[in-house]
Amino acid sequence: MIAINYRDPRPIYEQVKFGLRRLILTGVLNPDDKMPSVRELSAQLAINPNTVQRAYRELEAEGYIYSVPGKGSFVAADKQVDQSRIDTLLKQLDEAVTELTFMGYSKEDLIRRISEGGSQV
Repeated sequence: MIAINYRDPRPIYEQVKFGLRRLILTGVLNPDDKMPSVRELSAQLAINPNTVQRAYRELEAEGYIYSVPGKGSFVAADKQVDQSRIDTLLKQLDEAVTELTFMGYSKEDLIRRISEGGSQV
């Protein structure tokens, strides 16, 4: 499900958030699916429950999940994703395009990369 890399420079809560977001975006977790409880996920990953709680809180703020008091957290429908997340991603894209262009990456290479889904590694 989610792997924690202790050599990754990103904080653990960001790795958890990224992993969960990827599961949601790839359809592994579907709208209205129940998320693992904070305790379950923290035990599974062997991390502090506060770390998982922070990841859940940020995913909820971004519109990827929603909480029901006494029931837990659930995957939100795609249309509920916060516009601010879209704006943030577009700003990051603009910055990356500017830097890649400066480094000599051609417009055609960028277009090809985007049309292929950006999955080249």
